[in-house]
Amino acid sequence: MKFGIVRFPGSNCDADAYRAVTEGLGETAVYLWHKSRDLESSDVVVLPGGFSYGDYLRGGAIARFSPIMGEVVEFAHNGGLTLGICNGFQILCEAGLLPGALTRNRGLRFRCVPVSLRVERVDTPFTSEYADPDVPAETFSGFHRAPVVQIPIAHGEGQYTADAETLDALESSGRVAFRYVNGAGEATDAANPNGSANNVAGILNEAGNVLGMMPHPERHSIRALGPDDGLPLFRSLVRAVGTS
Repeated sequence: MKFGIVRFPGSNCDADAYRAVTEGLGETAVYLWHKSRDLESSDVVVLPGGFSYGDYLRGGAIARFSPIMGEVVEFAHNGGLTLGICNGFQILCEAGLLPGALTRNRGLRFRCVPVSLRVERVDTPFTSEYADPDVPAETFSGFHRAPVVQIPIAHGEGQYTADAETLDALESSGRVAFRYVNGAGEATDAANPNGSANNVAGILNEAGNVLGMMPHPERHSIRALGPDDGLPLFRSLVRAVGTS
């Protein structure tokens, strides 16, 4: 299968995503230039982290209007699997593919630290490989959680915010994919690195084929470089494409 990784001026995690796919997974990846209008038959599109167009105005605000995004929006609306990481999450929100917005971190400081995440569902195209068949998953609001994983963050505008109605809809429909927690799996204020509403770290669209998340799974996807808690996310995508 093929992953298409979009490159904007200012992207700096595109190579990390490329290596997670090619070295961590052993799958094919291609770079998609921001001025292109061709997704090159990609099975999955990845919007990587960085500072697209210098993050002028606000994160993702200019990238949303790049030529490639017209193709990405159409791809997503047609059910294509689309992953936005960090700046990519911001772009997905700016493009209207995900609700809410990412604003300046609580405390107004850039945060670059490993964090604990609770995988809130293991029945999505992005999280199925986090399920442990030997450990019964905890049932929560009709969905199944996976164990806590460790994934790094690196952002200055990562505070997820949305109105109360949107937050209620995300929670009630099981569209919160990842949540900041402590080592015991509790969503506490102390475990929230940026002040995100409801400790939200990643969300899905209504159809479940678009995921935006602030933590960087691609940075924990090659065992030789350290922890690989991010690799199951990419394996999940391979599985989803293979069964579609």
